[in-house]
Amino acid sequence: MSRIGKKPIGIPAKVTVAVADGSVKIDGPNGSLSAPVRSNISVEVDDGAKTVTVSLDEASMGDRFSRAMWGTTRATIQNMITGVTAGFQKIVEVNGVGYGAEVQGNKLKVTAGYANPHMKVIPDGVKVDVEKGSVTKVVVKGPDKQKVGQFAAEVRSVRTTNPYTGKGISYSGERIRRKQGKKFGA
Repeated sequence: MSRIGKKPIGIPAKVTVAVADGSVKIDGPNGSLSAPVRSNISVEVDDGAKTVTVSLDEASMGDRFSRAMWGTTRATIQNMITGVTAGFQKIVEVNGVGYGAEVQGNKLKVTAGYANPHMKVIPDGVKVDVEKGSVTKVVVKGPDKQKVGQFAAEVRSVRTTNPYTGKGISYSGERIRRKQGKKFGA
């Protein structure tokens, strides 16, 4: 059984952590994030040691779901601290003739071989840059790991990569298993 919830989380300089009313609020150079905390999980901030400790009450120790949420809460707080200091980034590649993407205001216009382009609304707190080249790269950045990953997944779902032709939208570094296709004559 994993004991990830027991590990203390270090607080870097220029980051403040506040716990109040069943939620954790973290402020840093890249913004501010907050997350709810379950009632059977307690979060303590030690300003002297610059650490955050997440603990589970004794009554919930035998409950499998509560132990799982203990580790999840700790990982969420760790990701929030990383987000407000360094931020998160996902790169989505748009590959194919006539395929492309461009930012128009608060929307991302994705052209992926359909009759009409797909317009995706960029969520608050997420920054999108488009790098043109032989393969168009959509760079999704932000302090909230969930929002960055969700928006990148929505862009990718417009047209996933075809295993026969290699055209489509995929994550940078994603391995696409190519298929050979039909052979005529034996």
